[in-house]
Amino acid sequence: MLAGLRETPKRLPCRLLYDATGAELFEQITGVDDYYPTRVEMRLLDDILPAIAADMGPAARVIEPGAGAGIKTRRLLRALDGPASYVGIDVSREILEQTQHTLERELPDLDVQAICADFTHAFTLPQPRRPIGRTLVFFPGSTIGNFEPFDAIVFLAGLQRIAGPEGRLLLGADGTQDPVALLRAYDDLDGVTARFDLNILDHLNRTRGAQFDLGTFRHRAVWNQRHSRVEMHLVSQVEQRVDVGRDIIALAKGEPIVTEHCYKHSMQGLRSMLHAAGWDVQQVLTGKEQPMRLWWCAPLVRSVR
Repeated sequence: MLAGLRETPKRLPCRLLYDATGAELFEQITGVDDYYPTRVEMRLLDDILPAIAADMGPAARVIEPGAGAGIKTRRLLRALDGPASYVGIDVSREILEQTQHTLERELPDLDVQAICADFTHAFTLPQPRRPIGRTLVFFPGSTIGNFEPFDAIVFLAGLQRIAGPEGRLLLGADGTQDPVALLRAYDDLDGVTARFDLNILDHLNRTRGAQFDLGTFRHRAVWNQRHSRVEMHLVSQVEQRVDVGRDIIALAKGEPIVTEHCYKHSMQGLRSMLHAAGWDVQQVLTGKEQPMRLWWCAPLVRSVR
């Protein structure tokens, strides 16, 4: 974390955005009118669920990195044919426990297991506690856009190993290139995204002994056309020195701290990434409002020579 604050530009890992407060604020963001990804993805999910249920068959196991509040998850699980097992992985223990309790209450026949971990690092999956059919890895919400492109391929390859040779992947990814729509989505007029972004500094104050003054920073969203990504910045409004644990970080007036990259992948670009990671694309649904997409994938069968 401190290494990133010594770089130029300064950076913080986006996983720090998602403590309990950050997760709650992000759920608020998904309900903002200008934040189209969740709204579009929910419509696509409703369209594809019958085909998913038919392909998965009975007693499926669903594994979800970045489980969050599980709103889309519950819709998916209710559509499947007697799902046997669900494993949610999230860095926020509070959100994870809430999601676990909700699923256990709403789906009493489902075996619910939770892992409090950073899913971008190695973690151990629990053994299923009952017989299961196919495994479905569910990774919605365009979270894949938070990975640098090479890291995204490595991560997707790891999901293929988790799913197994008969498994499936349901991936949400945004391909929007419209700067106006993107900047409205990532810097909403209600200021929810700004509060979400600033919370990363409050998180560091509470957990890492930092002394950031949140009032001296302003949230900024930038569309980087060259790299096809939205960048979230916290911009210092004054020249300042900040204690972070035992270190002091100097910031010039107007200097940004990059808190998140949100890549927007083209159809061909993400298809190539999935192929490189060992996935064969079975079906792609694209939203009408914006090109938010759902990708339904199976393990790639490579020819043997």
